[in-house]
Amino acid sequence: MVYKPGSRQTMLAIDIRHPGGPEVLVAASHPIPQPAGGYLLIRVEAAGVNRPDILQRRGLYPPPPGASEIPGLEVAGQIVALGEGTARFDVGDKVCALVAGGGYAEYCAAHESNALPVPQNYSMVEAAALPETFFTVWSNVFQRGKLKADETVLIHGGASGIGTAATMLSKVFGATALVTVGTEEKRQACLTLGADLAINYRTQDFVEETRKFTGGKGVDIVVDIIAGDYVARNYEAAALNGRIIQIGVQNGPARELNLMTMLRKRLTHTGSTLRSRSVAEKAGIAHELERQVWPLLHQGKLKPHIFKTLRLEEAAKAHALMESGTHIGKIVLTTAALRHL
Repeated sequence: MVYKPGSRQTMLAIDIRHPGGPEVLVAASHPIPQPAGGYLLIRVEAAGVNRPDILQRRGLYPPPPGASEIPGLEVAGQIVALGEGTARFDVGDKVCALVAGGGYAEYCAAHESNALPVPQNYSMVEAAALPETFFTVWSNVFQRGKLKADETVLIHGGASGIGTAATMLSKVFGATALVTVGTEEKRQACLTLGADLAINYRTQDFVEETRKFTGGKGVDIVVDIIAGDYVARNYEAAALNGRIIQIGVQNGPARELNLMTMLRKRLTHTGSTLRSRSVAEKAGIAHELERQVWPLLHQGKLKPHIFKTLRLEEAAKAHALMESGTHIGKIVLTTAALRHL
């Protein structure tokens, strides 16, 4: 079905003029995309902001072949058109979706298998904060890391979008969650969200605090977005047969890494990125989320922590805010479609 929005053929979107700071994000006019076979066209009401967007803006994380050059990896809104052969949703349905690009726009195409219904009693802002973080946490912590009830997980960057999602999901499935943060405000916020222990890495040694909390055993899983000198320390904090899940490298490559610790403890160190995975791989994650996590969202047992909403045209401010490191939870952009409701 071709979308025919009256006489309107263009939409507002955010361009990256050239690699650089937040100021290179500018509002621009783009043609409204048409949904290919299997794809939905979503009138975007809200779009989540994520660290990969910042890397793309800096020129360090280009979109995969065939993906939109417009930044943005998660959206929520209403379906306004269906590509040929789509059967999962209808025009008018409200969905949130994981996309490989194109989220910072008034309209976005998403494959139907990578979209999920907006949970009951969720706002569009809350729904837009789900896909990137929940897909990432589920695929890494639960699929790759195989976190089980009664295990203990250490989550670095506990106040980030990934960190808050990992804490909530770990707790709702019966695990004990430890987090690291950089301020007392973030420490208290993480405890409120359900963390069993929140460690201020500026004033405490997370290896020492983890060992103390676990009675010297260490943690079963470490979820790390930091890397750098954290990698060697993660090995020290891990229990025998522990799993280290690498989902970011904010501090660069591992440094002074003694692999004997890995061998002695029989550790597994794995990791992945999400954006470059195939539609089919992401569909598998979506299927598990819909079956195991979405019922909990419908019941109100899980909700993302929204730190701030900004207008789509304020994408540069949103990136500056994320880079400041002061946020707790998710930053979300809203479009005129939401603001005019």
